Amino acid sequence: MSLRGIASLTYWADDVVAATAWYTEFLGSGPTFTRPGPDGRLSYAAFDLDERTRLAIAARTAAPFSAAFEPGGVIGNWWVDDLDAVLERLASMGAKEYIPLTPHGPVVSAAVVDPFGNVVGLVSDQHPAADFRRGAPPWNA
Repeated sequence: MSLRGIASLTYWADDVVAATAWYTEFLGSGPTFTRPGPDGRLSYAAFDLDERTRLAIAARTAAPFSAAFEPGGVIGNWWVDDLDAVLERLASMGAKEYIPLTPHGPVVSAAVVDPFGNVVGLVSDQHPAADFRRGAPPWNA
């Protein structure tokens, strides 16, 4: 048994319609799958980011009882090439800094909180603050 990669990350929102519109604007394309809830309003939207990874927006009312809704805990990091540009775009769309740019040897990471309270982690091996003198990251070995 082994983990092969992230299949999907689920972000929770009180207003799935607004969150879906926000992520459609940010990602540049709409969801590939949607599902209405019992009240007929959109309760789930999924964005296929590549052939294996999906970002899902789900109604907060469908979350497990013990789910934490405040930023914190596990942070899923998305690979990006131009970390500064992505951070600038997210900020222009109302996201707030959660973790500032932080070098980690050959990569640099940062995280923001979207307008719906979800932490969006970002990581890049292309950022000028990455320390390439350490060689290739171990996952490329």
